[in-house]
Amino acid sequence: MAWQNNTAELRGTLAGPPELSHISRGTEYYAVTLITRRLSGARDRANVILPVGLLPCLPEPGEKFWLRGELRSFNNRSGSGSRLMLYIFGQELAPAEDLGEDRNEITLSGALCKPPTWRRTPMGREICDLMLAVNRRYGRSDYLPCIAWGKNALRASAWDVGRSVSLQGRFQSRVYVKTLETGETRERTAYEVSVTAFLPDPEPETEPFLP
Repeated sequence: MAWQNNTAELRGTLAGPPELSHISRGTEYYAVTLITRRLSGARDRANVILPVGLLPCLPEPGEKFWLRGELRSFNNRSGSGSRLMLYIFGQELAPAEDLGEDRNEITLSGALCKPPTWRRTPMGREICDLMLAVNRRYGRSDYLPCIAWGKNALRASAWDVGRSVSLQGRFQSRVYVKTLETGETRERTAYEVSVTAFLPDPEPETEPFLP
């Protein structure tokens, strides 16, 4: 099987009915929210964009479904400044066959496009923030924030911009409080990939040798 540089596979609960997101080249795309539950009980909310052709497979709100696609990004310039927004672009969808554990798996292969940022949490845990550029077909790229922990964080902190990186992780949402220039505080949600493992780089595909 050919290497896929961007795969997302999630299994969770539909939070609400689909809403029209946009129309591109005559095709309607709809936005939904998928909620996945971690083993700890914490919940992650993933924004999902689906082409209209997948809507007949979508269950009712509150029911579970399975989704496979790609993690993508875009710059939202609708407010003040520009914010990087992440979403899952759905390519396959089906109702969940049972009510087992949720699933949240991301596999990426790309290049570091910013210097890694290493730090410690107030509790003493090591963290390293990474920004991965993952190529999409037709010459576009997605810029995906990732966060590594512990030994993975220390390892990644020494990497240079441009290094090829392959990883597995979980798409997570994290609520934080931002202080504005006026002194007001706003609650916001950050989306990122929490790295569970760094992988060996895939072998490049080669054409068969013909004498």
